Parts: sequence; C-alpha cells; structure tokens
Amino acid sequence: MDHVHLGRTGLLVSELCLGTMTFGLQCDETTSVAILDRSAEGGITFIDTADVYPLGGGLPTVGRTEEILGGWLRGKRDRFILATKCFGRTGPAPWEQGNSRKHILAAVEASLRRLGTEYIDLYQLHGPDPGTPIDETLAALDDLVRSGKVRYVGCSNFLAYQVARALGRSEAQGVVRFDSVQPRYNLLFRQIERELVPLCLEEGIGIIPYNPIAGGLLSGKHNPTAPPPEGSRFTLGNAAGIYQSRYWHDQEFATVEELRKIAQREGISLVTLSVAWVLANPAVTAPIVGASHPAQLDDSLAAADYVMSSALKAELDELTRPYRFGDAAR
Repeated sequence: MDHVHLGRTGLLVSELCLGTMTFGLQCDETTSVAILDRSAEGGITFIDTADVYPLGGGLPTVGRTEEILGGWLRGKRDRFILATKCFGRTGPAPWEQGNSRKHILAAVEASLRRLGTEYIDLYQLHGPDPGTPIDETLAALDDLVRSGKVRYVGCSNFLAYQVARALGRSEAQGVVRFDSVQPRYNLLFRQIERELVPLCLEEGIGIIPYNPIAGGLLSGKHNPTAPPPEGSRFTLGNAAGIYQSRYWHDQEFATVEELRKIAQREGISLVTLSVAWVLANPAVTAPIVGASHPAQLDDSLAAADYVMSSALKAELDELTRPYRFGDAAR
C-alpha cells in the first residue's frame, strides 16, 4: 500500500487508515484483534481511535477500544502510526469533557496508559468546544508536543471557519497548529467540499475522512422496507439515532441503488467504488475504513489498488451532487 504525507508535514501514513470505533462493543476483543491483523496484512499502518470509543457504549465502556488496541500494539508499536482523540465525556464530573487544559492533560495521560505507549503520533480534538477559548486549547496541545507525548495535532468535526480561526491563533501565538482534520465525507455527504476542502488545500492540512461508506449504507446490504438489522451501526446503543438521522432516508436509499448499478457495471463492489471515490479526491490523505469482522476489510483494501477514471469520477460527482448542499437537497 502506498504511503502519503499527512498534509504539509513530513509524516508518512498509509493511504487507508483503520478505524476502531467498533472495538469493544460491536466487536469483541477476539474479533477486534483479527480485524487488526487483517488490516496489517493488507498494508495499513495508520490506526485511528478515540478515548470515548467504542461508539455507542457510553460511559461504562469509555476507553475499552484503546485498551484492546494497546494490547495488540505491544511489541510492535514502532511499526504503526497511532492517532487518538479527546473531547467527549470520559467521566461523571463536569470537567471530564471538552477542550480545556485540565481535560486535555488528563485525557492524554489516560490514553497513553490504556494504549501502553509513551507517545501518540496524532492527537486530535474530537469536536469544537465553544466553552473553552481556542487559545487555551492550543497552548495545552503545544505543551504536549513540546513534552514529546504527542507528535502532531489535528481536529475532527470542526467547521471550516473554526479551523481557519484556530490556524490564525496558532500563528499569532507561535504555537502548534492543526496538521489534519477528520470530517465526515462520502458519496452521500459532500458538504465539506464547499469550504473545508479548499481551506485544507490552501493551508496544507491533511484530510482523514470518516464514514466513507456512510455507516454501512453504501455497502448496499440494507433494505429500506425493513428496520435496520440488529448489530449494525444503525442499531448500536446511543449511536443508532445519529446514524439513522444521517443516512436512513428514502433519497439516500434511491441513490444507493443507482450507485449499485454503476458498481456492477464496473465489476467492483459498491464498497470498493465508494472508498475509491473518496481516495480520488486529491485533497484526501487517507479515508478511515472499519469493519465488524475481518472479511469486510477486503473490499475497502481493494479500493487502494483501484484506479478510478476521470469519466467515472465525473459520473459519480454528478449523480451525488445534491449531497454537497445538505438537507436543502431533500
């Protein structure tokens, strides 16, 4: 698998990133380890997690994903680029969430302990915190980089103006800046193309998109006339409502059917087509791919070897153009 630079940095990462938010809830430890093994065999050296994972489990399961990942990394940490995140609620106290100095410094220590490592390659804010001045947040992240506990920093789920403002404050203060963003991006959600993608191209920021197959809807396996199947992302704990709100709509299902026909014509799976389309955007560094069992990774891995023609890219862009504009397209 090819490796590419993370934004304007010298850090090389595999062009696919393994997402782990299913580990510890949707996937037990044995299955999670098998997925990690299959990912490594396929050439993925970039792994993303978060301190609040597994997604959907809430406080009782906070940190379980990092623990599983830390156990698997034992003895081979230097062979992988490791990314994690902070921001979400990690305990019952009101200060155990957000992007305050107090929470960031506590969260990174907890992640280092669970991951069994002395440093994190990419430490990301999982979301913006309007209750904390961005200067306070950036100063805390700068301290982590200077201490050697973190190598690079990034953000996730930030709007373009929030990224731009953070970049400006980093420059003004002379502190570390965001080298990556992690937004939602797929054939059924393209809003980032309007402002965030141009900003990242101009500023040399890497884009690590999550949800490249729309929580599984772009696998084509779901039936719009039946309830979401148990065990899928659309029924998983407190994440179920989020994913149903994002994708479980008649318009999305109709688009999936059109995309399925194109994938069949091209002789590839719908998953491969969907991930390859994300990869075909020159602004994208590495889509985050996931699985609930090892075999599911094969179609995503195939996308790294698939060369999408400009004609096919244009066809897919035109078919899914309404998804650049959000709910107004419905």
